Amino acid sequence: MTKEIKFILNDERINIDVNPNSTLLDFIRKIKHLPGTKEVCREGDCGACSVLSGELIEGKIFYKTINSCIYPLGNCTNKHIVTIEGLNQTKLNFQQNAFAENEAAQCGFCTPGFIIATTGFLINNENYNLESALKSLDGNICRCTGYGSIKRALTNIIRNIKPQSEQNRLDFLIESNVLPIYFKDIPNDLAKLESAAKESDNSEWKNYISGGTDLFVQKAQELLEYDLNFLQEKKLNSIRKKDNSIHIGGFTSFEEFKESEIIKSLFGERIKPLDLIASLPIRNTATIAGNIANASPIGDLTIILLALNAKLVLSNSYAKRIIDLKDFHIGYKKLAKEEDEYIEEIIFEIPKMNYKINFEKVSKRKFLDIASVNSAAFFIYNADKIITAQISAGGVAPVPLLLKKTSEYFSDKNISQINFGDVKSILESESNPISDVRGSADYKRLLLFQLIKAHFLELFPELISMEDLIK
Repeated sequence: MTKEIKFILNDERINIDVNPNSTLLDFIRKIKHLPGTKEVCREGDCGACSVLSGELIEGKIFYKTINSCIYPLGNCTNKHIVTIEGLNQTKLNFQQNAFAENEAAQCGFCTPGFIIATTGFLINNENYNLESALKSLDGNICRCTGYGSIKRALTNIIRNIKPQSEQNRLDFLIESNVLPIYFKDIPNDLAKLESAAKESDNSEWKNYISGGTDLFVQKAQELLEYDLNFLQEKKLNSIRKKDNSIHIGGFTSFEEFKESEIIKSLFGERIKPLDLIASLPIRNTATIAGNIANASPIGDLTIILLALNAKLVLSNSYAKRIIDLKDFHIGYKKLAKEEDEYIEEIIFEIPKMNYKINFEKVSKRKFLDIASVNSAAFFIYNADKIITAQISAGGVAPVPLLLKKTSEYFSDKNISQINFGDVKSILESESNPISDVRGSADYKRLLLFQLIKAHFLELFPELISMEDLIK
């Protein structure tokens, strides 16, 4: 199966008939013979394959760092893809010089990925500081240089580059030798690509794919044989308020959710562990609908949305219907949807009363790991009384689980009346973990109980203490 795909690779316009289910990395290395983008893990874990993806949104271009090893070529349509060769066409650029001067490269295999991620940081941040710079590199691994020299290079970059507030960001970065001059032409070039784009006939669409960050790890070769349809064509990446609800487009990425001003205004720092979900390049690509439809029992955003009592808008070419998220997962990797349906929107109501939300996650390592057990808690409360509770958990059942009995126990109850011995019994009655590489069943039951207590310590520290929880 082939499809015509049009995008810009560095300063070259690409118009090619190719299997859209192949990866961007294979196209870069095997077809365009650009060896600077490295092939290592093919799981989106090491960052050696990092490239920049630029997209024109309302007349302005936005760049993000992505892992090309698990990025389907079909999602490149109408985008600007930048490899390391596209950053230093004739000489070392500003950030490369900083890495060289601070000896932040040894074998050099990982260095292109670090340079790409650093460039993404310089493009996307208004205020340059070391903390933000390090976060932008959280998807990159170096095995031989040592991160001290890389931190010195970043410190040097931040110290020696000072954007002027009145200056156009793109012009400043070109003048500072961060970006080559051809970047000036990219917004107009992308606009021409979009204006010439043909709308797909989606009347017989099925086999939908969103970000593909998990599928292209598990089934990259198998997917080459599928007739896939790419949901990015439907432009479903938006978060908006409508009446008393929040509407999230299915193609909205993890990072867009995390950085949304609407989400921040509702929940503030109460979902702060979102930084612990994957790495920045994965969060830039992975989508909320994909997290839900992937049906992993430990899908982090699925667990959060379960606690918010979210609903899904399922669509096909002919109709739409709404289903509660808690009813969507009907068995391990089984969904209550038809083959030709996709998740168009996720909707949850804006609480009208005092509310608190918290998300907890335990994994074998703190960063860049999937959960052994995770849990979210949403409480509507008045003073020291919980009016309504919604507690969800992952890793303790074949599906992402809304803990109905536990939620009922906490609802309409003063916090001082909670007996955590009773809570433990209820949790054990409605969870059914299995022993696997992430821990034994007994360990996961204990983790879940501890996470429930962690919700209360985080959300109601003035009403409950550690001593109360260990009685």
